[in-house]
Amino acid sequence: MNITIITVGKLKEKYLKQGIDEYMKRMSAYAKMEIIELPDEKAPETLSETEMLQIKEKEGQRILAKVNPDAHVIALAIEGKMKTSEELADTLDKLATYGKSKITFIIGGSLGLSKEVMKRADEALSFSKMTFPHQLMRLILVEQVYRAYRINRGEPYHK
Repeated sequence: MNITIITVGKLKEKYLKQGIDEYMKRMSAYAKMEIIELPDEKAPETLSETEMLQIKEKEGQRILAKVNPDAHVIALAIEGKMKTSEELADTLDKLATYGKSKITFIIGGSLGLSKEVMKRADEALSFSKMTFPHQLMRLILVEQVYRAYRINRGEPYHK
């Protein structure tokens, strides 16, 4: 399996980098995982609806340029479907079973994802109705993908 995480915005916090590095190292036993970090659009604190759409569209174009045409795309979006860790594990297992060896997760910028990115996505996944910092979401996603592989292999994991 090749798992790609496309994310908007730079990761600054050292403790998050360390956590992500640890789970990336653990993941190497199960699948190839890479993170593609794209720059976010600089924006003032207050934006009009039109300016927000323009920013999401620019970030969306950068995201879509990095998506492999063969990839099964899972967009992280608050309006997406919530799954348990076991359900995510089942999703990844079924994708592998049916020959989908490239999976791309997308984490948008602070304004979310463009309509074009959401159209390209094969599914939308929500981790919570709460809003999380995008940098923290990276760590949570990498940990959950790692957990999914442990579940699928019948290996112990923390409940």
